[in-house]
Amino acid sequence: MTDWPLLSLTTFLPLVGALFILAIRGEAQVVARNARNVALLTSLATFVVSLFILANFDGASAEFQLKETAVWLPGTAISYSMGVDGISLWFVLLSTFLTPICILSTIGAVEKRVKEYMVAFLVLETLMVGMFCATDMVLFYVFFEGVLIPMFIIIGVWGGQRRVYAAFKFFLYTLAGSVLMLVAMLAMYYQAHTTDIPTLMAHTFPQSMQLWLWLAFFASFAVKVPMWPVHTWLPDAHVEAPTAGSVILAGVLLKMGGYGLLRFSVPMFPLASEFFTPLVFTLSIVAVVYTSLVALVQEDMKKLIAYSSVAHMGYVTIGTFAMTTQGVEGAIYQMLSHGVVSGALFLCVGVVYDRMHTREIARYGGLATRMPKYALVFMFMTMASVGLPGTGGFVGEFLVLLGVFQMNTWVALFAASGMVLGACYALYLYRRVMFGKLTREDLKDILDMSPREVAMFVPLIVVVIWMGVYPNTFLEPMHASVAKLIDNFELAKAAAHGVSVAAR
Repeated sequence: MTDWPLLSLTTFLPLVGALFILAIRGEAQVVARNARNVALLTSLATFVVSLFILANFDGASAEFQLKETAVWLPGTAISYSMGVDGISLWFVLLSTFLTPICILSTIGAVEKRVKEYMVAFLVLETLMVGMFCATDMVLFYVFFEGVLIPMFIIIGVWGGQRRVYAAFKFFLYTLAGSVLMLVAMLAMYYQAHTTDIPTLMAHTFPQSMQLWLWLAFFASFAVKVPMWPVHTWLPDAHVEAPTAGSVILAGVLLKMGGYGLLRFSVPMFPLASEFFTPLVFTLSIVAVVYTSLVALVQEDMKKLIAYSSVAHMGYVTIGTFAMTTQGVEGAIYQMLSHGVVSGALFLCVGVVYDRMHTREIARYGGLATRMPKYALVFMFMTMASVGLPGTGGFVGEFLVLLGVFQMNTWVALFAASGMVLGACYALYLYRRVMFGKLTREDLKDILDMSPREVAMFVPLIVVVIWMGVYPNTFLEPMHASVAKLIDNFELAKAAAHGVSVAAR
């Protein structure tokens, strides 16, 4: 173990880089180049520091580790409290892994206000990592809501033609649900007299109170996931966001909802979670089937991938509320895999958008003859998205289906149909963009991926294969924490229903 405050270092190192960028002066081109270099170096350094968190993490323990605590608001129970367990560990690494790739993707794509763009991205990274590390409820809320601000700016300033509309829709949808969560947090504080998340996870709230608290938290997390029918902000936000913004939005920000369900809703309100499980299953199945069908008729590449994200996140909520070991671990694995694969798919769209400045599927065709390297990468990520064995996407979906099958075979059947529909829209997109005759004159001079673009995809491809071939690397550190979560859930159910724990 180390005495270094690794979590605080990982959280606030990007903020130091942002301050350096703010101090850069000179000609516009020099400032842009230096800002991008500082942002890239800072994000790479942050990723290296985050690897030390993994190196010092004891996978055999279910407790929060590498804990840091300091007085924040004297006279209250609220403190600056950080820690990671097997559930939050990989989300921290996912955030630090994707950020440097996103910054690398901005070269040639973002030309205006580069300095401000890099500052916004580094601030966003600080808030994302801080949210996954926070073990105080109020500190979690500050980071959770703070993420909205840089993302709102990134979409609103550097987005497409309808960027202002998309940015406000994103902001208002997510903020509306979070207000209810804040009210619920106040109620929890007055009931338990603490804001410490591990303490609250062990606290028993009255059943009637749990129902209202669960609904308040669900209002916020369901929008973030996003679940049907509060998913409509996502396609607009993805279509209008710049490529790097879409990558972070799909790769990390959608995971905040799933993480919140695992951190708050299930462990703190187990009886309410049991009561509302049929509702979650119903909404999740609708999300998987309905949004897959909607994706089939999309004419915009980004919008198709955005709807596919809603379908894939439906597996996450199904696995989470299955409350079996395979289901919960599958949900976490699906979030990690989807973060990498969907991020890579949005980068694939960004590659051709930078050349053609259009995302309309009908504008493309026959690209495989002019861009063989691009066609290969796009094919690999498409296969990973539909859950091809040997890729991370297969492991996550298989574990979720295995976990929910033990609980409800009908839910497993409807969820499995999403894999078939996923193959339909993903292969439909690939066929229309890559195959056929290269008839358009403006496509005949299009260039294949540059070395910089290849460098963006190599780490993503390696991780996707690694997750598919040797999943135990990622599953082992989460075993103990997931087992504790399920055991506590079962104990709470047993106590509520008057079943003897010893008899169980």
